Amino acid sequence: METDCLTEIETSQNELGGPPLPDVHRMVISGELSGHRLDFAVSRELGISRAYAQRLIKNGRVFALNGRRIKPSARVEPPEEYSIDVPRPEKLDLEPEDIPFEVVYSDDDLIVVDKPAGLVVHPAPGHWRGTLVHGLLFRFPELGNLNGVERPGIVHRLDATTSGLMVVARNGLAQEGLFRGFKERRIGKAYLALCHGEPRRPVGRLEMPIGRDPINRHRMAVVEDGRDAVTDYKTLWSRFGYSLVRCELHSGRTHQIRVHMRAADCPLVGDELYAPSKKSPFARPRVFLHSWRLSFAHPRSGDAMTFRSFLPADLRNLLQTIRAS
Repeated sequence: METDCLTEIETSQNELGGPPLPDVHRMVISGELSGHRLDFAVSRELGISRAYAQRLIKNGRVFALNGRRIKPSARVEPPEEYSIDVPRPEKLDLEPEDIPFEVVYSDDDLIVVDKPAGLVVHPAPGHWRGTLVHGLLFRFPELGNLNGVERPGIVHRLDATTSGLMVVARNGLAQEGLFRGFKERRIGKAYLALCHGEPRRPVGRLEMPIGRDPINRHRMAVVEDGRDAVTDYKTLWSRFGYSLVRCELHSGRTHQIRVHMRAADCPLVGDELYAPSKKSPFARPRVFLHSWRLSFAHPRSGDAMTFRSFLPADLRNLLQTIRAS
């Protein structure tokens, strides 16, 4: 997720930061989901991971209202209806875990990490263990004394399906300074993204308000009464129906790049939430979106700091395949 400044958007247990999921949820299959697997439909409907949706189905928490037996691979068709019994969130008991991720830089005030795709930032339904927070507590135990909440030191986040750079606060001074930097939009955030199609202009600015999708509350959309959101982009190259673009955020809305590029008719490759009709080239849930450059003023010294991250192997391999076609 390319979301920044948790004070603005973090109010939920689910991926999008909305109100807690109800105990029982009714799902009506729309035409957009026709022919998709049931586990995919449940993950889309609830905004949860595919693996967690599969567990709900296998544990008997998803019921077809027509009474037929179901399994995760069952194909759905409109206007089928399902009832989903969503477990209440577990009480968090954060225990440090040895989680693999790269520490790019650290000092007494902050940590810069390079998050791999597939790693959830903080605990949420279906991901109560094995998150970046658990790994940070393992390597930096003092973070357990910061905030007294389930996100010690986390001042912004990335989606589980997004990779790249994040900064983490190690004390209250750094946390306050970084929060202020995100709120005042003084922290530079640049991403590399591969999208379907080609932007109408090679360089441009997408300035469209973003809010919750009125049709699917687990997704965001460009809406008139949404919060202001600005994304600058530059097309680096286009080939065979794909474009590699560099995006710079001037705001930190939930799923901002994914929503803006979809609104520009250029949805991101691998994005099953915003481009479900496009087949993903990745073997696991993965969006071609990488936080490759992060720049900010050090919260204590004020020194300018800039970090860059190389594209991970799965993204490089896909680009090589496309360019070699």
